[in-house]
Amino acid sequence: MTTTAVAEPMAMPNLGKLEKIYVLWFAGASCDGCSVSVLGATNPGIEDLLNGWLPGLPKVILSHTVLSFESGQAYLQTLHEATRGELDAPYVVVLEGSVPDESLAEETGGFFIAVGEEDGKPITTAEWMKRLCPGSAATIAIGTCATWGGVPAAYGNVIGAMGLMDFLGQDFRSAFGLPVVNVPGCAPIGDNFVETVAAILLFLNGLAPLPEFDELGRPAWLFGETVHRGCPRGGYYEEGVFAKSFGDKECLVELGCWGPVVQCNMATRGAINGMGGCMQSGGVCIGCTMPGFPDKFSPAFAKPPGASVSSFLAKRVTGTFIKPLRLITQRDKNRSIRWDKAVPSGWAPKGATSRFDRTWNYFYKQFQRRG
Repeated sequence: MTTTAVAEPMAMPNLGKLEKIYVLWFAGASCDGCSVSVLGATNPGIEDLLNGWLPGLPKVILSHTVLSFESGQAYLQTLHEATRGELDAPYVVVLEGSVPDESLAEETGGFFIAVGEEDGKPITTAEWMKRLCPGSAATIAIGTCATWGGVPAAYGNVIGAMGLMDFLGQDFRSAFGLPVVNVPGCAPIGDNFVETVAAILLFLNGLAPLPEFDELGRPAWLFGETVHRGCPRGGYYEEGVFAKSFGDKECLVELGCWGPVVQCNMATRGAINGMGGCMQSGGVCIGCTMPGFPDKFSPAFAKPPGASVSSFLAKRVTGTFIKPLRLITQRDKNRSIRWDKAVPSGWAPKGATSRFDRTWNYFYKQFQRRG
């Protein structure tokens, strides 16, 4: 019996000044969906960062409350060393989930969210953010809860939840001079997050310029377009054809889709490995990447007021005038020149074109040939 040796993946050369970097991942008020999403990233994958397989990127040493092998004091040791500036490499802070207002809990002698203890008292996530974020190379908020507050910060919440950007204040800058980097989504696209981290690490390693962010700290190349512009159902909207019930293939605006105003690349990138996502799976966009979510997008699945205007115009203008003219042109382009004179058997269109179609297409071709 023989065995076949499996070659180890070849280590990529690190061309920059950093051989490794620590990523300290914390959980606030969240459902852990962001962690699950990132584990499904494929382009690049989280394992590419952890193993240092991407050229020019330092190896990532991940400290995560769920994924780390260490527990107890062994797990907390890295966090305390980072606080004291004793780590042998820079660190990046990642927060998943919103930050609660711990002063509300202190009134009753309790706390909301904590990681570890110090002198017999819990160390809250909010306290860790105060200690670690100013000394970090970069601070990243992943998911809508961490970026804007999300569901835990919805109207009527009792814990005073807020996004990390609001918690740290407008003057916050990391040790490398960066404001909070925001990668929203509920849950975010895993590829969006890992790609953003890779771009930031290239910058920290001195091999690329600082990535472009918009006025809210989102990666501009990922959140610069609306869902609607990349939606596979967008052509139906443009022709004034709308779904009447879930499961229909047409535009979902009249069923509560906010895609025309929401900045997100779900429709073009897909949820995982370039596939799936809200609209591709038959669902509407409920605005989960936006700062106003969920309050300003409630009630979910209700037709947005703006859709009443835009869909009405689409139906009355495009739907009743432009679409029929396109169908006439389409019928003509579905016929070869030979078929205009004699239609063969088989799959070719049968019958002569109408007088109206011939007249329309005659003038259409005159303009077409004039350029």
